[in-house]
Amino acid sequence: MNWINSLVRPKIRDLLKKREVPENLWIKCPETGEMVFHRDLEANQWVVPNSGHHMRMPGKKRLELFFDDGSYERIDTPAVQADPLKFRDTKRYTERLKENRSKTGEDDAVYVACGKVNGNDFTAAVQDFAFMGGSLGMAAGEAILAGMQKAVADKTPFVLFAASGGARMQEGILSLMQMPRTTVGVQMLREAGLPYIVVLTNPTTGGVSASYAMLGDVHIAEPGAQIGFAGRRVIEQTIREKLPEGFQSAEYLLEHGMVDMVVKRHDLKETISNLCGILLKCEVELPTLEDKSPEAAGEADETTRTETSESDTPEAELKA
Repeated sequence: MNWINSLVRPKIRDLLKKREVPENLWIKCPETGEMVFHRDLEANQWVVPNSGHHMRMPGKKRLELFFDDGSYERIDTPAVQADPLKFRDTKRYTERLKENRSKTGEDDAVYVACGKVNGNDFTAAVQDFAFMGGSLGMAAGEAILAGMQKAVADKTPFVLFAASGGARMQEGILSLMQMPRTTVGVQMLREAGLPYIVVLTNPTTGGVSASYAMLGDVHIAEPGAQIGFAGRRVIEQTIREKLPEGFQSAEYLLEHGMVDMVVKRHDLKETISNLCGILLKCEVELPTLEDKSPEAAGEADETTRTETSESDTPEAELKA
């Protein structure tokens, strides 16, 4: 066998062959155009280091960052009929579900978990925008209700990380029915006296913002998140006016009283934990007399003796 053909030529081909680079290796910042290495972005909680732009992040990672040590227990949610209306547009609804389940590894857009946050019990639900835009369907509505019922049963605060384009059109009226159903779940939390905290991420729009996402005790928005019902273009065409710059952004809504605070992603955990402590009126346990050390007890006895001796003086008797 000719050694040139068997050894030299294959090595030359390998040198000249174009190496394939994964598409998601570098991520571009939408604000500045800066290219960020995906591992650096993930290590910074999907916040671009220089610009501070908050990128969308996977729902599972939200749960890992929210719960202590990334440890939590997933809550089983009721199963629903996959395609109740036999809907089809450019492709069948069942095919879309299959594609999104394969892409995300989840059955639907909302999943619920419980665990510890700074040592306290919490229940949380996450809407994953990667699953059909986080749209609200029957499965998502059932998951949110299951999470709220779990919070009531365990007497824990309920935290919702909302990210959605609205109701799922492939389920029609059955999707819209989840808006009042989840509202009943919110009322259950209020009757039980449990905090309901909503974190509005980018984007939170449509039927989700028109129902449970705007019914929280406290509304927290991430910086730059788009929050509203209809899109900017639809509103401008309807009212035939130009909307102000930054309309429907988290900062604009904060300025106009639609959200309570805008909190950076790195500070969300501490902020939510502190808020729930205030809403639940958590009291700090003070030491009792039995818990005091002998040194502290001795100091207290000495103070008592001093006060008693001063009260026995003639001046004290004259004052009496």
